[in-house]
Amino acid sequence: MKKEGSWFLVIAFAVMALLFFSSAQTYEQQSQIGLLGRLLHNEPFKASLSKISFDYAGTNISIRTNGYFHFVEFFVRKGAHFLTYFILGFSWFLGLMPRVKSYSLTAIVAWLAATGYAGLDEFHQMLTGGRTPLFQDVVLDSCAALAAVLLFAMIRRLRRGR
Repeated sequence: MKKEGSWFLVIAFAVMALLFFSSAQTYEQQSQIGLLGRLLHNEPFKASLSKISFDYAGTNISIRTNGYFHFVEFFVRKGAHFLTYFILGFSWFLGLMPRVKSYSLTAIVAWLAATGYAGLDEFHQMLTGGRTPLFQDVVLDSCAALAAVLLFAMIRRLRRGR
């Protein structure tokens, strides 16, 4: 069991290394606008998406203010945030579980480890030119890690109920 948990810790550290590398890049180095332009050149669902407008970190996010491809890229980038921190929270949880033995403590430590790394990641972005650290991204990342831990808790409870 501990050996299996070790693989999840390797995954957690690999995700953290990927996030560190990603945070060291400028927005221009990470931009997916060109790729989105090639893939979505017909701007699918533009009429429907044009009805969506909201504020994120004090900035209006809409097709009208950002343009179609920047609007779509916003969701790609935030989706990547959510997915990577979901994997990080899940990996920390499964990696620590065989070592900690307390399910609740493992869940809390896994969530806090991912949340703490999210804060450090945003700090790293502050040191990188052309990047903007956002508290809202830390909240998004923390929610992703919490969702992973809660999902695993629900799966575990369902399995034990059978």
